[in-house]
Amino acid sequence: MIRAEHIVKSFEGRTVLDDVSVEFETGKTNLIIGRSGSGKTVLLKSLVGLHEVDSGRVMYDDVDFTALGFRERKAIRKDIGMIFQGGALLDSSSVEENVKLPLDLFTSQSEAEKLERVNFCLQRVRLENVNHLYPAELSGGMIKRVAIARAIVLNPKYLFCDEPNSGLDPQTSIVIDNLIHEITREYNITTIINTHDMNSVMEIGEKIVYIHQGRKWWEGTKDEILYADNRELNDFVFASAMAKRAKDAAVSGR
Repeated sequence: MIRAEHIVKSFEGRTVLDDVSVEFETGKTNLIIGRSGSGKTVLLKSLVGLHEVDSGRVMYDDVDFTALGFRERKAIRKDIGMIFQGGALLDSSSVEENVKLPLDLFTSQSEAEKLERVNFCLQRVRLENVNHLYPAELSGGMIKRVAIARAIVLNPKYLFCDEPNSGLDPQTSIVIDNLIHEITREYNITTIINTHDMNSVMEIGEKIVYIHQGRKWWEGTKDEILYADNRELNDFVFASAMAKRAKDAAVSGR
């Protein structure tokens, strides 16, 4: 479980997050949605410690993450997996080296133990015989799957995903969504996904948090979102669905 309590974050005098409180549930896919500039990305980065909050606190289970120093946070960061927008693989490193990197940084395992874990994670995301390929040799969907393998190689308790479907075609997006959902359930992870993709919302949105102008404007499930009595949320859902439909039609027409 990860819980934000009364989070406030400002940049250059402009309040980006205004008293945001929300609990993200273990073993579920928790989605943060909102328009560009709404504060959802700042919220995700504040939860993982890439931004320091001005006030409020972030709780990882019973630990106040915001009260910890850099060295104290390292223990929790070992339990965090991160999937960045675009994958963020190291271009000069092979697939195997990219996935192994967290093991090199945070464990004292032997090379044989590391390789065994790398191969297991690659098999789990349905990638085999790609160990010695480089990111430039991979498709967009393969890059995202390698990023997922790297994110889970330390068997994390918490998984953060920043626009995991960005730049992917509709079919590949579904594959990535299903993988993240399966892994969340299988390993009982607290997964938090920042997304614009309404297909993701309707397919795997077990808990959805809508951020509007820096505030938590609505929360619920994918079954509740279509019937929500919330004008701003309804406008967002409609606009996002139309944009997604236009994008999918453009991709199909290529």
